[in-house]
Amino acid sequence: MAGTVAFLRRPWVRWTIFALVAVILLVAPLVLPQFANQTLIRIGVYAVAVLGLNIVMGYGGQVNLGQIFFLGLGAYVTAYGVVNDWNIVLTFAAACIIPAVAGLLIALAAARLGGLAIAMVTIALPIVGVPLAKRFSDLTGGSQGVSARFSDAPDWTGLYDDQWQFYIVLLIGAVSFLLARNFVTGRFGRALAIVRENDSVASSMGISPYRYKVLAFTIASLFGGVSGFLYMVAVQYTSPETLSFGHSISLVAAMVVGGAGSIVGSLIGGAYYVFVPQATSAIDPNLTAIIQGVVLLVVLFVLPGGLVSLPRVIRRLRRRSGSSHAAGRPAPQHPDGAAPQPPGGPAPQHPDSTTTENTERQGQQ
Repeated sequence: MAGTVAFLRRPWVRWTIFALVAVILLVAPLVLPQFANQTLIRIGVYAVAVLGLNIVMGYGGQVNLGQIFFLGLGAYVTAYGVVNDWNIVLTFAAACIIPAVAGLLIALAAARLGGLAIAMVTIALPIVGVPLAKRFSDLTGGSQGVSARFSDAPDWTGLYDDQWQFYIVLLIGAVSFLLARNFVTGRFGRALAIVRENDSVASSMGISPYRYKVLAFTIASLFGGVSGFLYMVAVQYTSPETLSFGHSISLVAAMVVGGAGSIVGSLIGGAYYVFVPQATSAIDPNLTAIIQGVVLLVVLFVLPGGLVSLPRVIRRLRRRSGSSHAAGRPAPQHPDGAAPQPPGGPAPQHPDSTTTENTERQGQQ
């Protein structure tokens, strides 16, 4: 096992695996059926949303129960830009910046609260967002929602719509995950990890906990806006239901199941968010909530680190199994039944040691 891990850590092996995955992702939409492509597209959309949530909760240690609000806000901004014939690049920029600014303003006030207080603030976001989306019908389409078709495949590509949308989500999602990885492995990630462990220690090291909490919340909101834009690429329709608080809780559950504090876990969480409802709907839609709860409880008890920690848990169990077998193995015996001697034979004794010891005992008597 150790040899396999060492082999996989070699740079050329990693680059080879990366190239193979890239080729598979580029070829997959051309050979998969439409339903499979749409499923993978939705996984990419929600993986980016879980990624933002992971930065603020998994890496930052802050409670955020309102990530779906920023996804919905990004979707509404995208729909508004498309309906009003904005340039698509400008629309994408607005869908990223406006949720990020909203997250910054909320974080400036909420980051000082911490604990249950910031949880209550984030809970209020989707709860307030739904009636606001219904009220401002001129901008949002009210309860009916708003449609915005802008991701149909151009004629010059020769692709179907689902294939074109797959490549858009793949490109933007890959860039998002690369940026997030650079965030969490760089100076920002190291400082954020210290803030998560202890605010006082971070302050003593010259790191401002308040500043990094605000930055983490803002980055999470920005990724929420990106996922909102990708949501419109995939669905091309949004409504107040997009902002539902239940969706926000499902995102948190997806992050926990995938693995908190893990980039790869965010991708697994996106797959969980999409696959479990699809699987349960095929069996019985009424069982969706029950099955999701059971899966979450099983992961929390068996794999507290999420599904991403499964290989690590398996390696740990193998090491424990090997050590227990070694501990239960009987000690080797000498052919004559005597205890085995050390490699150098019995320990040498001084020739007069026994005589001297007996003389001393007689003198004491």
